[in-house]
Amino acid sequence: MKDIPFERISEKTGVPAERLETSFKKGSSRLLESGGLRALLFKKQVMDLEAGTVAYLTGEPEVIRGFPKIRRTLLLSPAIEKHFTESVAVEEKMNGYNVRIASVSGRILALTRGGHVCPFTTEKAKELMDLQEFFRDHGDLVICGEMIGRDNPYVSHDYPEVGPLGFRVFDIREKNTNTPLPVMDKRRILESYELPAVRLFGIFPVEEAPGRVAEIIRMLGADGREGVVMKDPEMKLPPLKYTSSQAHAREIAYAFNYPFDFGRPFFFSRVIREGFQAYELDESDEETLERAHRLGEAIIYPMLKRIKSIAEGEPACEDTVIDVEDRERAEEFLRHLSRLGVSATIADYRDGKATIRRFYQSTTDRITNYLEGGLY
Repeated sequence: MKDIPFERISEKTGVPAERLETSFKKGSSRLLESGGLRALLFKKQVMDLEAGTVAYLTGEPEVIRGFPKIRRTLLLSPAIEKHFTESVAVEEKMNGYNVRIASVSGRILALTRGGHVCPFTTEKAKELMDLQEFFRDHGDLVICGEMIGRDNPYVSHDYPEVGPLGFRVFDIREKNTNTPLPVMDKRRILESYELPAVRLFGIFPVEEAPGRVAEIIRMLGADGREGVVMKDPEMKLPPLKYTSSQAHAREIAYAFNYPFDFGRPFFFSRVIREGFQAYELDESDEETLERAHRLGEAIIYPMLKRIKSIAEGEPACEDTVIDVEDRERAEEFLRHLSRLGVSATIADYRDGKATIRRFYQSTTDRITNYLEGGLY
């Protein structure tokens, strides 16, 4: 512990060194090799230092702050009027996984929300975008975005305009402080380096924003898309997120494929969102019935299918096909999943395509137990 530069990390983050030391002693942070570099990973929040923060310890410490949790609104009108002051920037929230990309000691690394460098994401981000010039000019900035597409190994969703795999930037933040660039400054800098940004629907006066967001959500839901993030244009206030009914149903259906591997709060929170959204959007009886059918089908059909498959002797698992340079890259990704506690294997590999099979053991074991007469 003596060789960890807590004082230097404190100077960069504003968190007292003694609090950083205490965090380490309690196991809330730990040393690891991250992207081939020695680093301190904060698994839990320490004062204002977000969970998922990584302090790289190569020479002068470089701190990549964790991405802040975005709060959700259940009702648009009162929340927007209470939270924002003059105007609201509305950007698309896309269905993928959160990634921070930064240059550390000359290496471009892609970190997942938990603060782990994902070898697959790091490689694909550099293939999808020309990042060298951006980080040559802005080594003090961190690109925050969403890895999306149907060949996404974490959250697969088909966006027709993206193809198999893509990336969309939603924030640019400063290293050490996590201060975000204002919305239009961010978009100008991304355009200048030809880096892809999430869609901006517009910047609306606060009094107009609830109605405009409701319209946008209906449109996104009809297209099978996720939702929006509402931001103060100057990024002085924390953003808020709001998602479509179709997104809720899709997530519930996915989770009920593996009902004993997802916690009850996962299901409950999405059902609560549906109730408040149905209330605020002032739906017709027919629209509410459609919502109810969508929600019920998202629960029953996936779970029934899973019970039947396990009754026939098939384990609860999920296959994802990823593009890799060779089998070693696929095995490297598998080792990354293992470090995260994910049970998976390479089910097949041929011609640069690796089928990663992830196992959901709790669902397999508990459904098997109940099928054999176990009590709930």
